[in-house]
Amino acid sequence: MKEEQISNKEIIAMIEQSDDHIRKLHDIVKKTLEEEQLIVNNLLHPPKEMLSRGQAISDKVARFGGSWKFIILFTVILMLWILYNTVVAKNEQFDPYPFILMNLVLSCVAALQAPIIMMSQNRQEEKDRQRSENDYLVNLKAELEIRSLHQKVDVLLEDQIKELFDSQVAHLKLLKELTAKIERLEKKLPETN
Repeated sequence: MKEEQISNKEIIAMIEQSDDHIRKLHDIVKKTLEEEQLIVNNLLHPPKEMLSRGQAISDKVARFGGSWKFIILFTVILMLWILYNTVVAKNEQFDPYPFILMNLVLSCVAALQAPIIMMSQNRQEEKDRQRSENDYLVNLKAELEIRSLHQKVDVLLEDQIKELFDSQVAHLKLLKELTAKIERLEKKLPETN
């Protein structure tokens, strides 16, 4: 009777160890998912960029200067300039043909607009570089997490294999004990007949 109680305790201990392994695996997966959620949240809601006044102006100029609105507006202004200076009387023209003042204004606009747009593009290029560095770091972290998970799962599997081996040894021990009891009972049964 005492041997059976010990065997039952051993079996219950083996079941509890198996449950512990499953709980450990669940905890690892849960922790990994929480960490991944933090990364995703940081990527979806990045910190706001602090721009200086000059940077904000260069962005607005670049945005407007590279739009159809600017092209259409500028074309309309140039057409009106040319029409006004060709249609009105000579004494009222402020820029008669060959439109030297218009060429000067166009050159000044181009000379000022180009470096402002380049400043905006340089900052955009810096943001793109930082974004690609962040992507690289996220990918690296993901790879390290996957390796870490593989190692943890390998350790858990090794523990589980050891537990299974120990369980088989215990089962074999129980089977031997049961076989011995059955043999003893079989020997006693023929004697009573």
